[in-house]
Amino acid sequence: MKSKSFLSLLMVLCILVSFSSPVMAASGNSDEIVLRICNWEEYIDEGEWEEDEVIDLESGNVFGENPMIGDFADWYYETYGKKVRVEYSTFGTNEDLYNMLTLGDVYDLVCPSEYMIMKLMTENSLYPLSDAFFDESNENNYYINGVSPYIREIFETHEINGETWDKYAAGYMWGVTGFVYNPEEVTYEEASTWRMLGNKKFYRQLTVKDNVRDTYFAAVGAVKSDLLMDPAFRNSEDYLQRLQDEMNDTSPEMIAKVQDYLQSNKDNFYSFETDSGKTDMVTGKVVANFQWSGDAVYSLDQAELDDCYLEFAVPEESTNVYFDGWVMLRAGVEGDPDKQHAAEAFINFMSRPDNVIRNMYYIGYTSVIAAPDDGRIFEYAEWNYAADDDEEDTVEYSVANFFAGEDADPDDFVITISEDQLRRQMAAAYPSEEVLDRACIMIYFDKEVSELTNQMWINVRCFNINRVPVWAWILAAIIVGVLVFFIIRGKRLAGAEYGEERVQRRKDKE
Repeated sequence: MKSKSFLSLLMVLCILVSFSSPVMAASGNSDEIVLRICNWEEYIDEGEWEEDEVIDLESGNVFGENPMIGDFADWYYETYGKKVRVEYSTFGTNEDLYNMLTLGDVYDLVCPSEYMIMKLMTENSLYPLSDAFFDESNENNYYINGVSPYIREIFETHEINGETWDKYAAGYMWGVTGFVYNPEEVTYEEASTWRMLGNKKFYRQLTVKDNVRDTYFAAVGAVKSDLLMDPAFRNSEDYLQRLQDEMNDTSPEMIAKVQDYLQSNKDNFYSFETDSGKTDMVTGKVVANFQWSGDAVYSLDQAELDDCYLEFAVPEESTNVYFDGWVMLRAGVEGDPDKQHAAEAFINFMSRPDNVIRNMYYIGYTSVIAAPDDGRIFEYAEWNYAADDDEEDTVEYSVANFFAGEDADPDDFVITISEDQLRRQMAAAYPSEEVLDRACIMIYFDKEVSELTNQMWINVRCFNINRVPVWAWILAAIIVGVLVFFIIRGKRLAGAEYGEERVQRRKDKE
């Protein structure tokens, strides 16, 4: 009896163990944090660099062997002892991302541009960064310890509904807008004004952005060129605020003027594009391309491989200082501290100086991270743009406006560059203080303004009855008249035939 009881008990235990094993495994899997990230296309280092792509800095080599996403998962486990799995997605434009969110896609961390961050803030879609994220005593908080003083001030002084941007957003990449141009076809003076958009000398040889927000900004600059260049305006005490107000003018009158300007000059554009402008410049299809400075660096680099030397110019009237930034979505992380911790850790990992260099090298844009105390990012700028020792025609170029904090010596952030870099990659990657003095933020449009500008954009991109030429109206009137004539004539003939049939039927009856 005891042996049977023992066997029975053993069988019961085996059964319980077999049933409990999957439950234990599932419990183990639940410890893995799933972090859903959505970023711009081709906007992060994907690794697998060639051997000759090693960035050999004096402080040590930087090399992208593995995808950044995989390296983050390894780092997070080593640092915090928890497994994280990143589900990574991409988008093509800010509007694409917004539509994805509207249709129900759920992410924890996304990377929109400044005006979309503002829009998401107004809609209460974002979750605030934790107090721990701003703890400068934490050595793993690479973002707050390394962000450029210039960028940090922008985030801390601009508000939406009484809340500063830095409460919800951490910067990623930044730059200004201007024109990439072929100096053999376009002079620097011609490319240094927003009026370039309407210069008939370059008929069908220009490209502009295929989104209303960026192209509206450029068109406002062209329409208001005289005002923006007026010395009285430029020397006013509140110049930067007035500049921002003028460049973000969305009055019905200004929207109408922008529509008229773009429609009048639409035939001047080879295309409205989002990404193809870079290739069109390199292949010579166009002579100038309205471009973000990060893509400008890419265009100049690629053209140089084919012994084609392009340049970059920032309009004298004004420019837009743009940035893309990481924000946590309330629908994703709210109520889940593990997700929030992983999301903030991802921002910090991307802000670690060696990873900053990897991403900048891979995508061509300039990071918001300066990390002057670390020194490697400034060293990377020198590695990229410093003139050779035996090079002639050099100038001293200061990047202190980006790198130097209050206690730093500006003289420590000067790079000796070849003179042509004043109109090439250096000037695009790290705009001069003179350029930033006329740079302003592109403000978010509220719902009412968005409806007006979107309709304006439809009119520009598709069709506007007000732009139909007189000869087309005359031709249309002739065509309509001919059609009406034949319709009436047909009805009369049909009526006559019907009348004859009725007369014939009567005769037949008689």
